Amino acid sequence: MCTGAESRGDINGDPVISKVGGDYEDRMRTIELEGGEETACNWGTFVRGLLQGIQHHLTALNLPSLSASELKEELQSLAKVACPIIMTSLMMYSRSAVSMLFLGRQGKVELAGGSLALGFANITANSVLKGLTMGMDPICCQAYGAKRWSVLNQTFLRTLCLLLLVAIPISILWLNMEPILQMLGQDPEVTKVAQVYMVFSIPELLAQAHLNPLRSFLRTQGLTTPVTIAASCAALLHLPINYFLATYLNLGVKGIALATGLNSINMTLGLLLYILFSKKPLKPWQGATLLSAFHGWKPLLSLALPSCISVCLEWWWYEIMLFLCGLLSNPQATVATMGILIQTLGFLYVFPFSLSIALTTRIGHSLGAGQASKAQSTAIIGFLTAFTLGLTAFILLFLVRKSWGKLFTNETQIVELVTTILPILGLCEVSNWPQTVSCGILSGTARPYLGARINLCAFYLVGLPVSVFATFIYKYELVGLWSGMVAAQASCLCMMVYTLIQTDWEQQCKRAVELAQKTTERENKNDDEESGLLGSDQ
Repeated sequence: MCTGAESRGDINGDPVISKVGGDYEDRMRTIELEGGEETACNWGTFVRGLLQGIQHHLTALNLPSLSASELKEELQSLAKVACPIIMTSLMMYSRSAVSMLFLGRQGKVELAGGSLALGFANITANSVLKGLTMGMDPICCQAYGAKRWSVLNQTFLRTLCLLLLVAIPISILWLNMEPILQMLGQDPEVTKVAQVYMVFSIPELLAQAHLNPLRSFLRTQGLTTPVTIAASCAALLHLPINYFLATYLNLGVKGIALATGLNSINMTLGLLLYILFSKKPLKPWQGATLLSAFHGWKPLLSLALPSCISVCLEWWWYEIMLFLCGLLSNPQATVATMGILIQTLGFLYVFPFSLSIALTTRIGHSLGAGQASKAQSTAIIGFLTAFTLGLTAFILLFLVRKSWGKLFTNETQIVELVTTILPILGLCEVSNWPQTVSCGILSGTARPYLGARINLCAFYLVGLPVSVFATFIYKYELVGLWSGMVAAQASCLCMMVYTLIQTDWEQQCKRAVELAQKTTERENKNDDEESGLLGSDQ
């Protein structure tokens, strides 16, 4: 994948940066279906229609048209980045299911306490760490495209230090969460279990502070397969480790929390071993000192803080909806239904999020290499692909609406509520897919602050008032809550589309150069020193 200077612009064997400098005008032509050549391919009717639809929209937007082979190549390149990320996300998603399984075997109180602790961890830690880590993506992607290897290493070390510093106050908060939850009216017995779970989850917090920047560091180099392998190995070990600690050693909730931490530690160690012994990735300890990691934080913080705010605004919205469910006329049924729907939404979110990361990587590489036309075409293709897949998700959810709830429970009332809400959730997905990948496009252009502003307006100035009025004023109950979600996603999509249409891609190329210059402390690095940061495979 990165076996030499010529292949540094490759992602899993596919070219990220065109050797013709990103100028498509001399080599792009319209799609022509001649002699049955296209029908002979194995992509099928759906993909051919998708390619033609994308080309039609590109022409309508006055962009250079792409040939079928070029569209296919771009979609394949996006898929080769996104698919390993999807597998990694599903592997990490599965560990929550295993933890919930073992918590359920401990008892009702333990299940409630563990669920409360996991929700508290999502609000106070996971969303924060994930959001801050996203600040390094545009810097590293654009620096990689510009072949400024030292910038990647310095940004990785700064992000690692930032997350470790942030983990300190979060750990203190976790150690004192029991009185906080009791002040919020939570059951004392449940909060006691949650406190135990959180204390023994501190190793998981510290492991995530290392794991998040490691994943991003490799991903921005196009090295997604090693992350998938590490996640798969950690997932395979997660079940026996849970059994050994929680059941065999009879540690109960403590063992389940420790097992989650060991899962992240195992994955982190796997990635470190890969970086240490493989010749493909950059070595983050070369070309950067510990002292340099504590200088030049302004470019990173200017991207990390807006990214964090954007992620938190969206993640916390679902917790607010869950809280509002407890205020409805039948809280037990509505809260249970909301739990099923949020789990469904979380599973579906893996796919547009992975496509979003792929777009961030490819657009960042193109901008770093000065290829504005390439970055623009990638953004449009990714957006239209996401919109098409969002419609597909809506159709699938509509078709399974009557049977989906039965997979989780036999309670008739809950199944009926899931049947009613699932088509509304599908409408959310029509907007959620393209708006999620739009966030990835904004991240690739190093403008996460726009995503934060849009999420604030869409979710809290549009969606929340609609939910409150529809639910409590017009008495639409759970349907009213999800109507607010539809309004939030639709308004978010509209603002994202307007922002992308107004994007000056040539200006974004200039900004990419300026960002790389601001990030590195030494502007005039010797070419030999830069190239020496890679392994001896050059």
